[in-house]
Amino acid sequence: MSFMIEAFTEVLKGVPYTIAIAIIAMIIGVLAGSLFALIQYRRIPVLSQVITVYNSFMRSTPLIVQLFIFYYGLPALIIWLNAQFNWQLNPDMFHPLAIALVAFSLHAVAYLSESIKGGLLAVSHDQYEAAQTIGLSKWHLYTRIVLPQAYGYALPNIENQFIMLIKGTSLAFAIQIPEIMGVSTVIANEGYRFVEVYTIAVIFYWALAILLEYVFHHLESRTTRYLRA
Repeated sequence: MSFMIEAFTEVLKGVPYTIAIAIIAMIIGVLAGSLFALIQYRRIPVLSQVITVYNSFMRSTPLIVQLFIFYYGLPALIIWLNAQFNWQLNPDMFHPLAIALVAFSLHAVAYLSESIKGGLLAVSHDQYEAAQTIGLSKWHLYTRIVLPQAYGYALPNIENQFIMLIKGTSLAFAIQIPEIMGVSTVIANEGYRFVEVYTIAVIFYWALAILLEYVFHHLESRTTRYLRA
């Protein structure tokens, strides 16, 4: 019992890393994903095609591979730049946490842009015509009418992506991030109590997922009333 209590306390220290990576990646994903979705929805030449290729690549390749590309690729890029331009940049200038945030954020953008684009397509075209009739600018049309509804329609997929991000942070231990899985692996290897420690990790992930489901349930209840109004 004492080991379980100590292990629980240690694994708890990894929770802030897990939450921070997921929340920051989610915020960047929603903001950039909204922009990407609008570009695709408006079918802006060249940019729309580039985003389609980007989304396809990020959604079709494993997150762990993307994480390793950034983790090992950025130092290699800096070494190459130093050789080409006689710079004196430190190849290890990027903290693993910063690399994880970049990788997870870019991964989230690809998924969330598709979800938000689906929400945009669900908005009735009649509302565009009504907004033009009363003289609303495109900025007000999208920020006050279209995007709020698109987020409402896309909310279930956004919730799923948030939960996937929480679970996906378990891969960050591969680049030395002391999140839930990273801390659990260290404790399990030191004490050879794998079942107990990983059970604690599962409980933490489950608790975070339940918390997110509770929050999004209330958001969906409010947005559903708004969309049906």
